[in-house]
Amino acid sequence: MNVPLRRGSLLRYQGRYWFVDNVAERHSGKQRPVVHVALHGALEAQHIERTLDELMPIEEVACTYRPMQYLYAKGKAHLFMDSQSFEEIELAEAALHGCEPFLKEGEEFRVLYAGEQPLRLEMPESVAVRIADTAAPAHAVGAAGSVLKDAKLENGLTIHVPLFIKTGDVIRVDTRSRQYLGKA
Repeated sequence: MNVPLRRGSLLRYQGRYWFVDNVAERHSGKQRPVVHVALHGALEAQHIERTLDELMPIEEVACTYRPMQYLYAKGKAHLFMDSQSFEEIELAEAALHGCEPFLKEGEEFRVLYAGEQPLRLEMPESVAVRIADTAAPAHAVGAAGSVLKDAKLENGLTIHVPLFIKTGDVIRVDTRSRQYLGKA
């Protein structure tokens, strides 16, 4: 069956923007297959599941990315400035999808827009962060080469790092899983 949706697509359903999480085709006996589509809200943290027939006609939304400079936090919202038009916008916590600790004032990020409405912040997969505090460097003994220790980062997060990392080192951290990726 030819399904007009794919994972990550942005569509409008019941007047709101939704991202496609998953598309699954289910067969049952001699009946025609039913396509189930899992969606999550672009502006709120709501998850729903609908059949393809319920979503028809599908209204896909053209989206663009704009470079934005992070300015500062304002309560639970975060202020960004368009790098070309100097227009300021506020993004709520839901649009940042848990990446607040990785925001640094003055840095550039990409913001996904649907028409003129900002939907969410696109974070890079990894960022460089300085170690604020950790135990003294040590050497692994024998086969225990994957022993980890806690390290507090300059942004306040605590993650597990290898024993050879010391205070002041700059490391790469995965923004989704918040795990150590290597030295920067």
